[in-house]
Amino acid sequence: VQLQASGGGLVQAGDSLRLSCVVSGLGFASYSWAWFRQVPGKEREFVAVIRLSTGRTYYGDSVKGRFTISRDNAKNTVYLQMFTLKPEDTAVYYCAAGNPILSAITDETMYNYWGQGTQVTVSS
Repeated sequence: VQLQASGGGLVQAGDSLRLSCVVSGLGFASYSWAWFRQVPGKEREFVAVIRLSTGRTYYGDSVKGRFTISRDNAKNTVYLQMFTLKPEDTAVYYCAAGNPILSAITDETMYNYWGQGTQVTVSS
């Protein structure tokens, strides 16, 4: 199983980025897909999820209205489009696969597979 995240980089505040997570060795269409992020010394933070059962998307409060998660089953890829980036969005971003119930979508322990992370740095 491989989850290959890419698309991170150094940008300025207000810029946009699109992260990608290409999946292999896993039934892509059988999972909900999420993005989390982590800053050194802090806990991993839920960013967004697109659920298998309904296709609905959910976002963390800090990114709601600025980020969009999507998936392409034909390409085995999940995306995170990030707009209006802020310095506080600086983190390592991880994609993850799992099938959490709705009440647990922000719980990282509910996700079974993780990518290696891609660094996003937003300068002010």
